[in-house]
Amino acid sequence: MENTLLIGLSRQTALQRELDVVANNVANTSTTGFKADGAVFAEYLQGRANSELFSAPDRRMSFVQDSMSWHDMSQGTIQQTGGPLDVAIDGEGMMVVQTARGERYTRNGAFQLNNAGELVTMAGDKVMGESGPIILQATDRDIAITKDGTVKVREGLSLNSDSTRGKLRLVTFDNPQQLRKDGASTFAAPNGVQPTPLPDASAHVVQGSIEKSNVRTVIEMTRMIELTRAYTQVATILQQQGDMRKNSIQQLAEVPA
Repeated sequence: MENTLLIGLSRQTALQRELDVVANNVANTSTTGFKADGAVFAEYLQGRANSELFSAPDRRMSFVQDSMSWHDMSQGTIQQTGGPLDVAIDGEGMMVVQTARGERYTRNGAFQLNNAGELVTMAGDKVMGESGPIILQATDRDIAITKDGTVKVREGLSLNSDSTRGKLRLVTFDNPQQLRKDGASTFAAPNGVQPTPLPDASAHVVQGSIEKSNVRTVIEMTRMIELTRAYTQVATILQQQGDMRKNSIQQLAEVPA
């Protein structure tokens, strides 16, 4: 009876963990550049008890173990905004931003300018170019971001004075699953994991657009319902086992008249 309670508890813990992951996906359905997560679980077999007093070998109990989570790095829908500083990556790769915690990597290209003319994210993090932060001047106009990420502007009132303000630093990773999330749409690379420059043929930058979240809302909501029902079913079984234990104790405690 105790074994049933322990196994059921491990199952409920796993369901709660997966429900948290699904709920976070649903909450970020509208977050630009968000990548959905998934949970992976594995079977954990308890060690077998050994004793010469057993007439037969003890059975090993099977528990549910939270193994890992994974990132769905598939591309989200590219939505046109018309904003000259909005960019989306069509294909592989990530953009690099400088935060107070170090370099981070993102597909969220909803950018703006700060008071110093630097290209930054909505959180105020600097967008990194291949030669450092990308800085625009007050007289710059007609901002154009090419497919390879080069930021070009027209200076002052001149009609033929095009200048380059930098080129977006686009990178890729051999195994993106090694990245860990550091915010809604930014990733951090653990020690020993280094980005590599993105080959030009792997992707191109789309100006005036952003990449929406890749969360599949209907599927996530369906999964949430399934998890809730499974949790309730396990809770019912545990309640039944608790009632059986209570009745057994009451019957054993009864004193014959």
